[in-house]
Amino acid sequence: MPLQPWMELISVDDHLIEHPKVWSDRLPTKYLDVGPKIIEWERPDNGQMCQVWEYEGRIYPYIGLNAVAGKKPEEYGVEPVRYDDMIPGCYDPKARVADMDIDGVQAMTCFPSFPRFAGAVFAEGEDKELARLCSAAWNDFHLDEWAATAPDRFIPVAMLPFWDVEASVAEIHRVAAKGAKCVTFPDLPDKLGLPSVHSDHWDPLLSAMEDTGLVLAQHFGSGGFPPPIAPDAPFAVFVTLMGTMSMTALTDWLFSHTLYRHPKLKIGLSEGGVGWIPYILERADSVWRKHRFYNNVNQDHPPSYLWKKHFHGCFIEDDFGMAVRDHIGVDQITWECDYPHSDSYWPQSRDRAAQALKDVPDDEAHKIVELNARAFYNFPRAA
Repeated sequence: MPLQPWMELISVDDHLIEHPKVWSDRLPTKYLDVGPKIIEWERPDNGQMCQVWEYEGRIYPYIGLNAVAGKKPEEYGVEPVRYDDMIPGCYDPKARVADMDIDGVQAMTCFPSFPRFAGAVFAEGEDKELARLCSAAWNDFHLDEWAATAPDRFIPVAMLPFWDVEASVAEIHRVAAKGAKCVTFPDLPDKLGLPSVHSDHWDPLLSAMEDTGLVLAQHFGSGGFPPPIAPDAPFAVFVTLMGTMSMTALTDWLFSHTLYRHPKLKIGLSEGGVGWIPYILERADSVWRKHRFYNNVNQDHPPSYLWKKHFHGCFIEDDFGMAVRDHIGVDQITWECDYPHSDSYWPQSRDRAAQALKDVPDDEAHKIVELNARAFYNFPRAA
């Protein structure tokens, strides 16, 4: 049956493609030559001219990797594209709102593209002051230009200079004051050469998140840790296993002491699906019962205790997850569109969501597609 018309779809995982002037409009003049900018570049393999990002002299050829909204699956690929190859909703917020109207989606959360999902490109930068300014410039673009285009249609996102905890704390408070609702953060920071979530390194940052009430959004792959696949495996194996990075990230949190020090922290697992969650919670609890006595883990509560206190997962299509939703917790499930990526069903997202929820009672479906996200991200309906 279709979703009831009074249910608004809130997507907690989507993406934007940065337009060419995001950084040139915002960086100090002395950094314009080395800051991110779009240039014309000749591909060395076939001589084709492409539009690419250049940052500190390095070339990043995929301005819109997987930005395939409006194309047929037969046309998908991972080749470099030009802005003209993408529909305007990828990089123009007004056009995005029009595409959301076509799709029956009321609001969405738009993660970065060029800097990667949590800004790891800037973390790799040589000039860390430039990197910090680039991160802040993206936030100003997103909060003042993108989300401000339609405040009731975009859940404002920010990124952090996470390689510098003190600077991150300051940025959390700055973007919260500007209206951000969540920050994107690496799902596996240790894979970027930083301390893991088992350490106390992140405590000041996480305390600032609690103080502001912002959601810590961990998009799979934001830590730059690809699933371990055979070198000759097709790309389809990689795509299939991406959600396992969310499994790893969640398991780290469940067995760390960190969440006991930060009882108000809210964590969103973005684009990882939900059908696997009952298994990993059951497995973690089983391991805890048998092995906790010689491990440096909390001895009073099984790991699953932390799931309902801190987390939500989201899905695009996850029929099994909907079938076992009671084992996940209906209040912990949110929906996503993933525009403009290939997992998205645009422009039939509302129809696909209705199909996934056809056997779910209206009160639960309403929570999953709207109410949970509004509560978790503090994003009430406009008056």
